Amino acid sequence: MATMESLIGLVNRIQRACTVLGDHGGDASSLWEALPSVAVVGGQSSGKSSVLESVVGRDFLPRGSGIVTRRPLVLQLHQTTGGQEYAEFLHAPRKRFTDFAAVRREIEAETDRITGKTKAISNMPIHLSVYSPNVVNLTLIDLPGLTKVAVEGQAESIVQDIENMVRSYVEKPNCIILAISPANQDIATSDAIKLAREVDPTGERTFGVVTKLDLMDQGTNALDVLEGRSYRLQHPWVGIVNRSQAEINKNVDMMAARQKEREYFQNSPDYSHLSHKMGAEYLAKLLSKHLEQVIRARIPSIIAMINKTIDELEAELDRMGRPIGGDQGAQLYTILDMCRAFDRIFKEHLEGGRPGGDKIYGVFDNQLPAALKKLPFDRHLSLNNVKRVISEADGYQPHLIAPEQGYRRLIDSSLHYFKGPAEASVDAVHFVLKELVRRSIGETEELKRFPTLQSDISAAANEALERFREDGRKTVLRLVDMEASYLTVEFFRKLPTEPERGPKDDKNAPQNIDRYGDGHLRRIGANVAAYIGMVCDTLRNTIPKAIVFCQVREAKRALLNRFYAHVGSKEKQQLSAMLDEDPSLMEKRDQIVKRLELYKSARNEIDSVAWK
Repeated sequence: MATMESLIGLVNRIQRACTVLGDHGGDASSLWEALPSVAVVGGQSSGKSSVLESVVGRDFLPRGSGIVTRRPLVLQLHQTTGGQEYAEFLHAPRKRFTDFAAVRREIEAETDRITGKTKAISNMPIHLSVYSPNVVNLTLIDLPGLTKVAVEGQAESIVQDIENMVRSYVEKPNCIILAISPANQDIATSDAIKLAREVDPTGERTFGVVTKLDLMDQGTNALDVLEGRSYRLQHPWVGIVNRSQAEINKNVDMMAARQKEREYFQNSPDYSHLSHKMGAEYLAKLLSKHLEQVIRARIPSIIAMINKTIDELEAELDRMGRPIGGDQGAQLYTILDMCRAFDRIFKEHLEGGRPGGDKIYGVFDNQLPAALKKLPFDRHLSLNNVKRVISEADGYQPHLIAPEQGYRRLIDSSLHYFKGPAEASVDAVHFVLKELVRRSIGETEELKRFPTLQSDISAAANEALERFREDGRKTVLRLVDMEASYLTVEFFRKLPTEPERGPKDDKNAPQNIDRYGDGHLRRIGANVAAYIGMVCDTLRNTIPKAIVFCQVREAKRALLNRFYAHVGSKEKQQLSAMLDEDPSLMEKRDQIVKRLELYKSARNEIDSVAWK
């Protein structure tokens, strides 16, 4: 099995790394939350600070009356094999403190930075690491002291605010509670024990500490508490003798204070039989031993949580896109891969895998027929207009049999109306394709990390669509022009050639036909309308074919062809500019990569250390 120091030291290092990455607090699934730590809980002036300083062996915490601890202090102790003792703050990672009086001043300054020079509190923790050969590997969290009343300068809610903050730590199942109670106070009224009983009714997470044993009234002792008769816990109670205020004022060395504490218990008539289980040094070792047992028992669940998080981070990286290589080939491959991903989604929109392509059919099935139906043929082929066109076509010499020039002019001018709906259909499909390009770029997850490449692909795709629109426009106009350039002769050969007769006309009598009579002009208008109707039916089918061939088909097969050729000719620097990622996305991916490295390293280290 791993040694206690190596396993707890590993947890400390992992917690420190989690803290640096911000992977702690709030999120119950984080690695920080999965690893146990010790929360120091007690009422104001219960001796919490003195206990912590005794465990560390250094005088470094702010002192005073009232609320001194106004922000949680996450204190990570790292046992070293020798060398100089020093401390580091998370908010000043490059600065080492070897003067622990300076550590105290920095804690005060950092507290004031958030809370101001008031008596307010904040749940934003201060993170402090102490490296020393005189400590055990341990993570302790010093919390504001519980209080019953607000004093001048404090909000009325301060009592509940502090309790809520303390609860947010001690309610966590991986939190070990170090409940501090002064010996000169009835244990039944201890704020720390009361809260610990509420969140840990079985007492399996609670360690009781009795301070100020040397300040009890003469003839009294705390044996009922220390021996578990007043209030039983699953773990033994530990007594602590703090430095007196006079010793603090004289800056009595902590090592000397530890020795004095040992002598107190050894020589005490009340506590000498418990001396081997009393004092700050014993408390630190007891907590370390228990912490090691808790860590070992929870290794399977910790590893399971780590594996689950690694899978989630790997999936997130895949979604965001992995870091790309710096050589030209890797950059070009990445760009082409992004283009293929976009093109695949664009085709899915066209072919029905994603919505949007059906709007093109809507143009052909609804918009085009409706536009054709609205063409003003009734006005154009009215009796007066037919008469005007026929007369103008005849010139100074009226037609002899059929007004062929008049027919051709009427048909040609009628066919001209088809150009509007034809061009409108081309434009409508063009706008649908442009919208599909926009949506496809937005839906291509791989592209989101490259805003410049997004813009380049969008510009290239839209430029191609403009070319396809121009080809489509020319083609549909040619269809209309082809109908005008050569009329379908068979249609007119099947038309009746005799003029309309009145009911009393003698069929055998010679007729004086009025070539400009209303009946004759109506027949011409009807014939032209019938021909235009036939052409309309033809164009209703051929215009969609032309548009699909020139625009939709080309968009599917060659939307980025010119872009591919353009990209292939670029230099490395130009390719790098195209792959200029969104800074916020780069930062997010870097954080994920760091967290992934942390979790993988933690898994490997726990595997290698835990089962040795």
